[in-house]
Amino acid sequence: MKEQLAAALAAEEAAIYAYGLIGVHLNREAEIKAARDSEQVHRQRRDYLVDKLDELKASAAPAPAGYELPFEVTSRKTALQLAVHIEDGVCQAWRAVLPVTETNQRNSALSAMTDSAVRATAWRRYAGATPLTMAFPGRPG
Repeated sequence: MKEQLAAALAAEEAAIYAYGLIGVHLNREAEIKAARDSEQVHRQRRDYLVDKLDELKASAAPAPAGYELPFEVTSRKTALQLAVHIEDGVCQAWRAVLPVTETNQRNSALSAMTDSAVRATAWRRYAGATPLTMAFPGRPG
């Protein structure tokens, strides 16, 4: 379970970093608010994971000072693409936590995975992308 929680933590930290960049390229009020809200949720999830890893007496690799992006972000369009990419990645990381957890921890992981899937759908809608949803959110594809 420690590995999966550490991977989810890394995904959450990457999302926090990405939303700082994403927000700079957005120009619609609803999108800017969504980016701020998304970053805040990822910060809360990061803190939750840090606490869980601490309870397990496990440590995670320190967050890097910067991240290598999957593509260059230079416009609203690429910022929205990055938001979708990030949320899909976070969803995938949380999906891997599900099989190694029970009861309340599984509920928290499922909630985090579902939240990221819903957020990815919202970003796809802002971007005008289709399809809006994935058949199996978080499944590697």
